[in-house]
Amino acid sequence: MSFLEFVEGPLFAVAAGIFLFGAFWRIVGIIRIGRKKDIAPPKASAAAGFVKGNLRHFLPRGIFAKRTAVHIIAGYGFHLGLFVLVFFGAFHVEFLNERILGFAWPTLPRWGFILASEIAFAGLIVLWVRRISDPVMRLISTPDDHIGSWLTFIMMLSGCFALQESHEMLRAMHMLIVDIWLIYFPFSRLMHAFTFVLSRGNSGATYGRKGMNL
Repeated sequence: MSFLEFVEGPLFAVAAGIFLFGAFWRIVGIIRIGRKKDIAPPKASAAAGFVKGNLRHFLPRGIFAKRTAVHIIAGYGFHLGLFVLVFFGAFHVEFLNERILGFAWPTLPRWGFILASEIAFAGLIVLWVRRISDPVMRLISTPDDHIGSWLTFIMMLSGCFALQESHEMLRAMHMLIVDIWLIYFPFSRLMHAFTFVLSRGNSGATYGRKGMNL
């Protein structure tokens, strides 16, 4: 078994298993914590508040829009760019088709992949620079935040190197970093990719039940 076969086979299976089980365990744990029972009579629907709380936070309120514009643009650029790369990059779709799903879908042309990569890189770099330059962000940031950012950056960069398929080792190194990223994910703040729905929804449900305008 070659190194590439190992990182794309057994190691990937272990990493994906840890990712899925760890993420599921974290989400179940958060849900089981529950919240303090509200004995006040409900004035509106908490379920509707849950949905509104999530949708409302996709765009900043007008009073904060100017101050958070850079963060919002960089955040959307990075997250949407990474989503496009993962699920519409030709090599990724091919991998998912052959190893996991058994079916494929239309993929990005090469220029589209490169454009999405540039947007994702720019967004991630701006977010990290803001994290280390803004006094408040620097104060509330932990080593976990920086590790997650740099691990994601290295994973994306190694994927760009592997894109040319000039050497098998480049693909193997990319897959090794992907495996490490998958293992690290459920034990880090990268979990916000899933838990943001619960966090925003909980606040929305609380305010919605009280009849407050979201």
